Amino acid sequence: MRSIAQILRDSKTIAIVGMSDKPERASNEVGAYLQQAGYRIVPVNPACAGQTIHGEQVYATLQEAADALAADGQRIDIVDCFRKSEDIPPIARDAIAVRAGCLWMQLEIENQQAADLARAAGLDVVMNHCIKIEHRSLNA
Repeated sequence: MRSIAQILRDSKTIAIVGMSDKPERASNEVGAYLQQAGYRIVPVNPACAGQTIHGEQVYATLQEAADALAADGQRIDIVDCFRKSEDIPPIARDAIAVRAGCLWMQLEIENQQAADLARAAGLDVVMNHCIKIEHRSLNA
């Protein structure tokens, strides 16, 4: 299990599941921050599929996002979840299916079943941490 610092250092591409096109939403703000910090963000939100957020194509599913990246020889390093805790297990299964490196659940999001599933498949798991706060604290 890598540390949060290692995960953030080793990662380049972050799929943001539940990313909103509304600038006032935390997911939108975090996506903008990560993009400015040099990460490639990949918005995943079926309600916004086909649109762009922060200049990036929005995908309906993690699998669609992973397939599009694979065409460019890239992969999803972190699956950053902005969904309710009870909605995480299917996202964990999708993260495993696309061979992501890490399942990251934002602040106040925890699901032990999803964490156990992801860890058993070899993914790093972070629960109840904001990726923006963690990144900022490492680079302060």
